[in-house]
Amino acid sequence: MQKISTCLWFNNQAEEAVRHYTSIFKNSKVLDPAFYHEEGYGEPGTVMTVPFELEGREFLALNGGPEFNFTNAISFMVNCETQEEVDYYWDRLLEGGEAEQCGWLKDKFGVSWQIIPSIIAELMQDKDPERSKRVMKAMLSMVKLDINLLKKAYNGTE
Repeated sequence: MQKISTCLWFNNQAEEAVRHYTSIFKNSKVLDPAFYHEEGYGEPGTVMTVPFELEGREFLALNGGPEFNFTNAISFMVNCETQEEVDYYWDRLLEGGEAEQCGWLKDKFGVSWQIIPSIIAELMQDKDPERSKRVMKAMLSMVKLDINLLKKAYNGTE
């Protein structure tokens, strides 16, 4: 068991969200859910929590009710090696959600995700401030990030 894990509070879509996320990430699994009893918020016999893993990280989905909503203050970053990977995660996580700027999206459950090419850190942290500025300017103009356009900006060819 991980020392620190993430609990995601859903109104009543925990099972649906877990099925959705585990269908997207290849290295994932759903663990045994816990159910509400007579005491507590939920209807007895309904799912209270669903533990699950994505890419080796443990999460817990909670059907906690409508009291809280997700915000952009916390997001999940998906580091991608290729544009195909960026496209795959972007398209799948965006289904029913909404696109935002600079590789951010909000999925159909309201959870914020950043779909980021792994190379972005290298491009943004270059010792040449002009290169970094060009990459930042290019990134700020994008919704879904495009690795080729970021590299062109870095090289000054775009």
